[in-house]
Amino acid sequence: MAERAHAGRRRITAFGASRLAEGDPRFADVEALGRCLGERGWDAVTGGHQGMMAAICRGVRAGGGHVRGITLERFPTPPDNHLSEEVRARDFFERMRMLIEETDAWLVLPGGLGTLAELAMTWDLLAIGVLSPRPLVLYGDAWPRVTAALDEALLWSVDEARTLARCCRTHAEVLAALETED
Repeated sequence: MAERAHAGRRRITAFGASRLAEGDPRFADVEALGRCLGERGWDAVTGGHQGMMAAICRGVRAGGGHVRGITLERFPTPPDNHLSEEVRARDFFERMRMLIEETDAWLVLPGGLGTLAELAMTWDLLAIGVLSPRPLVLYGDAWPRVTAALDEALLWSVDEARTLARCCRTHAEVLAALETED
C-alpha cells in the first residue's frame, strides 16, 4: 500500500472543489469530517489548494494528522497554508498519479469537473485492477444522483465496477466505509 507519512497511520486522498468559500456550510462539515479522520489515525493527501482541500486539511491537522499537498504552480489559487508539507508536481499527470497511487483510500468530496475527472480515473483504474482494492468513498448529497445517472448512461466495462464506489451522506457512514476495508 501507500508509504506512510507517520508510522502506523493510514493515508487517504481527498478530492474536491477548490472554489468553495470558507463560510459555506459544506466547508465546516468537511473540516469536521477531517478532524474525525485525523483522530482515527488517518493522514491525508490533497491537491493542496483552497476550498474542500483546505477544509479537509484543517480538519485532519486539528485531529492530529499529517497532510501532504500535491500542488502545481500553474493553478490560479495559492496553496493552502495549513499543509504539513507541499510536494510540487511537474505536470497534471504526475500530480494525478501521486494523488491516486500514494494512498490507502479515496474520499471524493463535493466538487466540479476536476473532481469528476479524478473520480473517473481512480474508479476506472480500480475497476480494471490496475490499483489494488481500497475504499472509494463518495461523500455528499450529490453523489447518489450522479452514480444513478451513470448507472443509466454507462456501459460498465467491468460488471462489479459500480459496487466499488460507496456513497455516504454522514460522517459515521464514511468512517464505517473506511473501517470495513481494513
